[in-house]
Parts: sequence; C-alpha cells; structure tokens
Amino acid sequence: MSPSVPGQRPSPARGKRAFATTWWGQAWVTALEDSTLDAGRLSRGRTYARKGMVGPVTIAPGQIKAAVQGSSPRPYRSAIHLPVLTDAQWDTLLDTIAARAGHLAALLDGEMPADLIDDAHQAGVPLLPQPTELDPECSCPDWGYPCKHAAALCYAIASTIDDDPFVLFALRGQGREHVFAQLRARRRAGRAANTPPAPAGIPAASAYTAWAALAEHIPALPDLPEPSPHPAALPVAPPPDSGLAAPDLERLMADAATRAARILGGDTASLYLTQQQDVVRIAATTPGPEWIHHLIRSTGTKPTALARLARAWRHGGPDGVTVAEQPHTPDPAMMKTARAALNTALTEMTNAPASLRVWRNRLTLDDQGIQLRLGPDTRWYPYLRDDQGEWWPAAPAATDPVAALTTVWRQAGA
Repeated sequence: MSPSVPGQRPSPARGKRAFATTWWGQAWVTALEDSTLDAGRLSRGRTYARKGMVGPVTIAPGQIKAAVQGSSPRPYRSAIHLPVLTDAQWDTLLDTIAARAGHLAALLDGEMPADLIDDAHQAGVPLLPQPTELDPECSCPDWGYPCKHAAALCYAIASTIDDDPFVLFALRGQGREHVFAQLRARRRAGRAANTPPAPAGIPAASAYTAWAALAEHIPALPDLPEPSPHPAALPVAPPPDSGLAAPDLERLMADAATRAARILGGDTASLYLTQQQDVVRIAATTPGPEWIHHLIRSTGTKPTALARLARAWRHGGPDGVTVAEQPHTPDPAMMKTARAALNTALTEMTNAPASLRVWRNRLTLDDQGIQLRLGPDTRWYPYLRDDQGEWWPAAPAATDPVAALTTVWRQAGA
C-alpha cells in the first residue's frame, strides 16, 4: 500500500490531543510525544501541522514520507520509519483477528478494537507503535530527534489514522486488501477442515520417560542399524497446495530417524531442546541456503545472530548456544584459578605481563581479540573478535583454559 493522502483533515487550532480524536489515533500521538523530551520541537511541529505546511503524505510498509515546508524556500524531505512485522508475527496477528468475529466487524466499521490490541500484545505482536520504534528522518540540518518537520509529519498523519486504522496495518507491512484476503483464506480453510483432527500426541520427552520406566520389564532392543545418510523417498508426493516439498519432508524424516536412534542409544540431550535451540541445531546441521532462509523468515531471527549461534552449536551443542547467549556469574574460585593459569601461560608465550579483563564468566585479551567463556558444563569456550567488534565462537570447548587459549591463539595469529 503506497497511496498519497493529498488533504489532511484540518485540525483544531488548540490542544496537544487535537490532532487525534480516537484512542488509536491518540496512541500514535502519544508514541511520538513519549519518544523525546524536546517539548520545543514538538510544539513547533504542531504549529507546522496546523498551518498546513505538511505536503501530501505517502504511506508504505515501514514508513510515511512527505515534503514539509520550513523556513527555507524549498521544503524538506521528512519521513517516519516503523519496523514491519515478521511473517510469523503477521500469522499470529491474523489468527488473533480471525479468532473473534467482533474484531473483524469492528475493523470493517473503521474501528480499532482495543481488545484486539491487547490480544495481539499478549501474543508478542506490536501493532500500535512503541515510542522506541518511531525513527524520524529529515533532510533539514536540525539535529533534533525528531526535528520539527518530522514531528509535524507525525502529527499530520494522526487524523488519517483516526479515519482509517488500516494505515497502522500498512505501516506494519500489509495493506487492507491483503489483510482481508488472508482472513478470507483462513475462513475458507476453517470451513474445509471437516476431517477428524489428528491425534494430539505427547511430548517426546514424556514418551521416552514412560518407555524408560517400562524398559526393565520388556525384552532388550536388538542392535539398531546405522541411520542411512540418504533420506528415504516419500511413498507419495505432498499435496500441491500444501506448501510442502518432498525433499524437505524427506530430510526431516532422516533427521527424526537419526535423533530417535541416538535417544534409544541413551543420548537424550535432544529431548530437552527449546524451540530456539532446535532452530539453531537445524541451521548448524542442515546444509543449504534455502533452509537457512526459511528458518530466518519463520522465526524472525537476524541472519548474523543465527549464523553465530549455529557456529556455537557446532563447537558445543546446546551448552555452546547457552554460552553464546547468556553470560552468568560462576564460582569466583574457579575464575581465579583459571586467571592465574592463563597469566602464567601468557607470560611464557609473550615474555610480557598479561592483561586479562574479567567480566562474569568471561576472560578477555582485548589486545589480541581473544576471549574465553566458562560454560555451565565447566568447559572453556574460545571466542575471537571480528573486524566489527563482534565476538564469534572459534573452536570446540576445552576443560583446561590454557588448552582453549592455545587453540584460539594459533587461529588469531597472536
């Protein structure tokens, strides 16, 4: 959706809230005013908006743009940016709307139901902007954040949001027609679902616990064959309109068979992975950029973050991911012992006193761009700093901090 809005509805001459009369329009104004402490620029922005100095407004996913007349003869190019929702967030929002007939009826009447916003917020989907999400931009030399021109644009669009709450949907990434098309598709799918529901099943960990409790009363399992590295072919192709591809399903089947064999062999670590850890496991063990792209789109994870966590998995499995994401405060005695050993080793390696910086479970050599992190498994995980100052897992963990340092020291060429 990228319409132009040539004529903003004239606003009353007075009052901070005069630009919006509905609660959702006022929420937009509140987000602007809560994003800054610069009351002077907001006041000038309101004056510019009342005087009609904001030109036609263009609305597009993630931004609104307009020319705003200032003190110079030529107007300035102003914009307000807002993050669009991920595909997963849109699915959640549309499911929330479809779940209650009143939500859709209110939207058709040009109303934004407050309970829809509450339901979406509880599901982790921000439809209304938060103060920290509004990102102003302007070609003027004013350093204000926002400047008076961007503030004027924000105030001017409030009455349009009053009249059409779907402007908020468009800013988050999908316009009115696309939203309604998705809702119609959900309604058709609901009517078509006349087959009995599939059994709900039970979590894998619960199934394994129940089996383990009975294991002593049943015959021992025969030796299991090694899982084939080549996925078995599906007996039939998936339905053409299912969105599923046979190669992807075959790869998932092979992955499930491999994990099942490991579990029956006593390796139960994969039973207790979180959804995030399992996403990282798949990214780390499944080749192919298409799968990585699907994982990024489905989870909303940033590509760099997923790549870092996938590398952490390759070097340390679930513990490696925990070390990459969550600093913790370990036993001070263990950190003191490790620091003393590293200082001795570094003095021998460099013929100079070492300069180790300690923070929680991390020991850092800033000059060499090397860091060792103590994991919850009491192993030391080596990290290297890249050219952007980001820390990346560099090698498998070691129980001895000096061994971990030696491994990563060679990589760093220190």
